[in-house]
Amino acid sequence: MDASGAVDDDGGHGRIRLQDFHQGAYRRLQRAPLQIGHCTWAGRQSSIRRREAAMVLRPGPFRPCNQELQLEIPLRMSRRTALTGAVATAGVAAGVTSVGAWALPAPREVEVTEHVWISMADGVRLSARLFLPRGSDKAPVPAVLEYIPYRKRDAYRGHDTAWGHQLASHGIAYVRLDVRGSGDSEGVLVDEYDVPELNDGGEAIAWIAAQSWCSGAVGLRGISWGGINTLQIAAMRPPALKAIMALGCSDNRYTNDAHYVGGALGHTNLQWGIGFKTVMAGPPDPAIVGESWEAMWRQRLEATPAIMETWLRHQTFDEYWRRGSVALDWGAISVPTYLVGGWQDTYSNPIGRLLQNLKVPRKGLIGPWGHTYPWAAEPMSLDWTFEEVRWWRHWLMGEATGIMDEPMLRAFMPYATWTQSRPAEIPGRWIAEGAWPSRAIKPRSLHLTPAGLTDRPGPAHVAQIVGDRIVGLTKPEWLDRAPIEQSLDDEKSLSFESAVLDRDTEILGYPMAHLRIAADRTVAKVAVRITEVTADGKSWLVSYGLKNLTHRDSDTTPTPLRPGEFYDLDFPLFMVGHRFSKGSRIRVAISENLWPLAWPSPEIVTLKLALDHCRVDLPVRPRERAATAFPIPVRHAEPSAAPAPFVVTEPVSPGHYRIILESPPVASTLADIQTVASRGRRETSEIIEGQANSGLWRHEASSSWARGDWDCSLSAMIELKSTATEFLITESLTASKGPQIIFTRQSEARIPRQLV
Repeated sequence: MDASGAVDDDGGHGRIRLQDFHQGAYRRLQRAPLQIGHCTWAGRQSSIRRREAAMVLRPGPFRPCNQELQLEIPLRMSRRTALTGAVATAGVAAGVTSVGAWALPAPREVEVTEHVWISMADGVRLSARLFLPRGSDKAPVPAVLEYIPYRKRDAYRGHDTAWGHQLASHGIAYVRLDVRGSGDSEGVLVDEYDVPELNDGGEAIAWIAAQSWCSGAVGLRGISWGGINTLQIAAMRPPALKAIMALGCSDNRYTNDAHYVGGALGHTNLQWGIGFKTVMAGPPDPAIVGESWEAMWRQRLEATPAIMETWLRHQTFDEYWRRGSVALDWGAISVPTYLVGGWQDTYSNPIGRLLQNLKVPRKGLIGPWGHTYPWAAEPMSLDWTFEEVRWWRHWLMGEATGIMDEPMLRAFMPYATWTQSRPAEIPGRWIAEGAWPSRAIKPRSLHLTPAGLTDRPGPAHVAQIVGDRIVGLTKPEWLDRAPIEQSLDDEKSLSFESAVLDRDTEILGYPMAHLRIAADRTVAKVAVRITEVTADGKSWLVSYGLKNLTHRDSDTTPTPLRPGEFYDLDFPLFMVGHRFSKGSRIRVAISENLWPLAWPSPEIVTLKLALDHCRVDLPVRPRERAATAFPIPVRHAEPSAAPAPFVVTEPVSPGHYRIILESPPVASTLADIQTVASRGRRETSEIIEGQANSGLWRHEASSSWARGDWDCSLSAMIELKSTATEFLITESLTASKGPQIIFTRQSEARIPRQLV
């Protein structure tokens, strides 16, 4: 997720090019455009760009192209959600404003301070933007801090302006603070969630609480990076912090963040690495910091690390990842916590664990959207101002808003998948659980047998999976680049189907995979996907999980496999809410690889499964007898016209694949500060079936900022290859002032593979 001058850092209008070099059969899949939304803020209409992914093919460099493989991947908002000044994300200007006896207070005038310095103990000053309710100088109010590195001056300006007015107009001050070394703040930023950043957060909370306009009660909120550091700072227990709201967050930096997936190297590692370089290394604005801007910029350029190399040097759950992983000490968080996510966002996965393990007053909400805010989703969104103001006024002002009288968890129960439903809304309903885990939810075991999925174990039987086929093209991203119809991958996997369902079956929670598995190599992994096969034969992804088998006992100290030996493996799949419809079948598909979501194993692997000891447990939820009241106003946008179907050519023998996602630079003009900002990127993933170390990930990105004679730009590149024993990583960063290059650096490293 990053925040940049573009609407989404996955290049929402990007072209994805997927190439194959062999003939195949035609298959039709329905494509879906990226639709982020449209809303009204402060009487002014603003549209989020609608961008469509389109497949284009071109010959690859290895041998002549016999047949093109076209595969369209719908795109969603990506990690570090990108919002610009052109993007309106506000909640409610008018509409439902009350629940029970509580109502939103009458709107107040808002006073905005564009910039104020907040000094840290070591002398570094952080830049903040303030939104205060008029009159707070005489009658102090509580405050909410959002503390992220995504350039409040430009990249997040639209979001901050909209949300600052929403909170402040309802009696809650909003403080938007650039992390040290980012945006207009002094200092340097060398990694995510490092010690200075978290300490600064605690100091900033104390500073806010001490201001004459503040009542002394402070809340902390944020999405993605902001959601993660919200949990981390809360665990440090700043005295003035009274409540938090974490959206799109993580409780474990190794097992549930952008870097590693089940102990395997994740593609999002590179995607976020390139974003780190081109967002964090951007220049401060001279209109804010004055003539020192260039010296500050050069300082942060010099300090920008080869970040992908850093992450690759920590391939296990070591002390590097343990720092900031709140799951290691649930009791450290001592303030009321509201957790928010979307089913299309992998960062919703920690919500169940946090609700189960935190001991403070807590709530959770999971909607049918991706890695974005509830009010920015499309076509269904929520009037989040109403809900968030209720939360803050309850915990920061002691007001009886009724929010804590409601169920602990609210979730949308989808009756279809996101891609299956596009462009229309996902059908479904809002449900609630008074506590989590819910006693009403019981596991249903589906046993893997030669006859398919059954309620009882089958006879002794060993099934084999040869990992020389590329599986994963229909689910290319860990985050929320939406998966398409799954048949292309199912046919290359070991698949098991249930009988036709004679009734609707709803699940809510974490499916569990239980496998007795062996491999013919010392390093291997396994991927498990659960799909719904509808009556027309199409397969739609419901949940999945991936596990590096060397991490079967520990993510901290993995151990090599003994070839041919069977191991009992138990691991959770991603948290999900879904209704399997009457007339459908449930499919479980198992493969060794999931590319390009995860890097391939060092050698081609053959897996064996002892099927009489293999099953998947589904968390089955009985349907409630009566509809559950949902107090948050729901908004509906008009769905766009359905695009025409397109053609997919399926390979039938080993092929060479290339996926290219392009998002050419698009300029955004921020009229109120007379600044033009842009960002573009290009992602390339390549692999040849049957060749374990033929993989390539290459990401290139650019950013620019201009106003008058202030003209700055950045370009960066990260490329990853491997041998059976090493990762080969190249990183570069170049900065220009006008036409003149003022900084350039390239690094190369060979990093030993640690059972990855």
